[in-house]
Amino acid sequence: MASKKPRILEDNKDMVWSLVPLVLFCIIIAGIASQCTFSPGGPTQGPIPSVDVDAALNYDAKELGFPIRNPGVPDGWTPNSGSRKIISGDGGGDSSTVGFITTSGRYIQLTQSNAEEFPLVSHIAGGQRFATGVETVGADTWNVFGGEGVESIWVTDVGDVRLLLTGAATPEEFRTLAEKVGAAQPITP
Repeated sequence: MASKKPRILEDNKDMVWSLVPLVLFCIIIAGIASQCTFSPGGPTQGPIPSVDVDAALNYDAKELGFPIRNPGVPDGWTPNSGSRKIISGDGGGDSSTVGFITTSGRYIQLTQSNAEEFPLVSHIAGGQRFATGVETVGADTWNVFGGEGVESIWVTDVGDVRLLLTGAATPEEFRTLAEKVGAAQPITP
């Protein structure tokens, strides 16, 4: 009588057949939870979150110890984020940030702060950056912090406030926001 082969000599079909029910079970659970979709054409753009930028900036103007400006962005730009952070360390301070999706679908953010330039840039960039150029928009001169493979950061001082722009927007969109925020009057709380 022939004896049964040792388990190590069997092929992988046993393992495959035991995994098939498990995979089917996972797909059914994901379908029930509506966490998976099938999109043969690739991913599609979801809805852009919306933020009441006027309310956020008005609140920050009341709470922070420096003037806050509302840039009044062009039609078609969607405000989609806002935050307040404390930049720690020497030369740190408070910051107010709002972000926008431009008409071209790119992101750009405006940070207003009373922190010094290098701590602010390091905080936003997640590390040290060096100035790579200068842009003049209206009456303001913006220091540009760039480099290969990183998003540009533009920084200028307007009175006691430091303004910072960054994101994946085009240089023209950076200039547009720089012009709008440079021309804006501080919000009176």
